Amino acid sequence: MTLRDALLEASTSIARRDAETLLAHTLHRDRAWLLAHADDSIDPAQLQSFRSLVARRAAQEPLQYITGTQEFFGLPLRVTPAVLIPRPETEHLVEAVLDWAHSQPQSNPLHIADVGTGSGAIALALAQNLPHADITATDLSSAALAVARANAAQLGLASRIRFLEGDLLAALPAKTPPFDAIVSNPPYVPHTDAPTLAPQVRDHEPSLALYAGADGLSLHRRLIPQAFHALRPGGLLALEIGFGQRTALTHLLTNPDQPWQNIRFLDDYASIPRVALATRP
Repeated sequence: MTLRDALLEASTSIARRDAETLLAHTLHRDRAWLLAHADDSIDPAQLQSFRSLVARRAAQEPLQYITGTQEFFGLPLRVTPAVLIPRPETEHLVEAVLDWAHSQPQSNPLHIADVGTGSGAIALALAQNLPHADITATDLSSAALAVARANAAQLGLASRIRFLEGDLLAALPAKTPPFDAIVSNPPYVPHTDAPTLAPQVRDHEPSLALYAGADGLSLHRRLIPQAFHALRPGGLLALEIGFGQRTALTHLLTNPDQPWQNIRFLDDYASIPRVALATRP
C-alpha cells in the first residue's frame, strides 16, 4: 500500500488533515515530506500503527493526546490527558501580560505567578519572552505539574520557573514577596454546559481543568481576592474568561471591599471577551 492509499483509507473515517498528521507522526516525518513521497510504500508494521492511531481519532480522542504534542505561542509542548490542551485563545492572555510587562521598568526582575499552570503553556511562553522575569507556576494536579516540568526541561527553561503543587495561591510558601503580575486560565465551564461540549473535549480532557461550578466562576471567585492580597500595589491580574462571563467578572472586580482599578476586557478573534485585566490599587 502506498502512502496515498493509506491516507485515502483513513480519510473515510477521520478528517484528511488529521490523517496526514497521524501518518507523519507514525513515520516521524513532516507533512511536506508526505506530499512529496505519496507514491512510496508504507511498511506493514507502520501501517498497522497508523491504523491504530486512526481508530483512536475516529473514537474522538483529541489529536494532541494521540501525538502527544501541541504548539503554543511558537513553543512545542508535550501534552497528556492529565492537562488541558492549550488553545489559541489563551495566546491573547499571554500577549496581554507581555504588553503590560514591556511597559514596566526593566531595572528589577518581574515576579509573575501562573495559577493553574497545566502543561505550563502560559508560564513557559512568559519565561521565553521575558528573560528578566521570575516565574512561579502552581497547580493542584501533581500529574499536570509533571508534564509542565518536563516541558520546561525540554525547552531549557527549568531554571526560570518554580513549580509548586497546591490549590490556587495556597501553594505559595509563607511570606512570599508580592507579585508584580498574577495570570491564570482557570476552569470556567459551567457544569450544566457539559452536554454541549464536543465529545473530544467532554470525554477526554480533564474535568478538573474544565468545570467550575454552576456558572463557571467558582475558581474566579476564590482567586480574585487571593490575588488582591498577593499582588503589589499597581500589580496586574490577568484572567481568561468564558463566553458571557464579562458582566459577572465586572461585578467580582468591583467588590467595594477590594476595589480593583483599570478593569478592562480584551476580545478574541471571534469578538468574544476572553481576557479580564485589572490592577491592584
